[in-house]
Amino acid sequence: MLVLLKVAAHSPQRWTYAALGEALAMSASEAHASVKRAVACGLAVSPERGEWSPVRPSLLEFMLHGVRYIWPATAGPAKRGVPTSFGAEPLAGKVAAAAGEAPVWAHPTGSAKGPTLSPLYRTAPQAALADPALHRLLALLDALRTGRAR
Repeated sequence: MLVLLKVAAHSPQRWTYAALGEALAMSASEAHASVKRAVACGLAVSPERGEWSPVRPSLLEFMLHGVRYIWPATAGPAKRGVPTSFGAEPLAGKVAAAAGEAPVWAHPTGSAKGPTLSPLYRTAPQAALADPALHRLLALLDALRTGRAR
């Protein structure tokens, strides 16, 4: 999912597995395996060997209706971290929340303190810090993963 969101956030840029791995703090083989799984389940298509792209309608449907069941959000104690869900753009400021109430992914260089939320993937906070467009998508996905209307 992290690989799909990275590519969706930067369409029509073409990515090598090595470049994706570096951008997402994972190995090229992890990125490749992620793409293979996405193609196998219809979240991506591969018209030619080495070429692939996300299937945006399927990705949206999965984000809206499936992700919270596959990767449930697990809440934890308050820590310093990277804002997510309604604590990050594009939802920040649109949802009323007291200081320190917005969730974060625990990370030593994070800019906020709040209840922790398990990231979609262990390197998501690091990848989000380096890529604002990806951060926005991950934050929206976390709002869906928590499954609570605010």
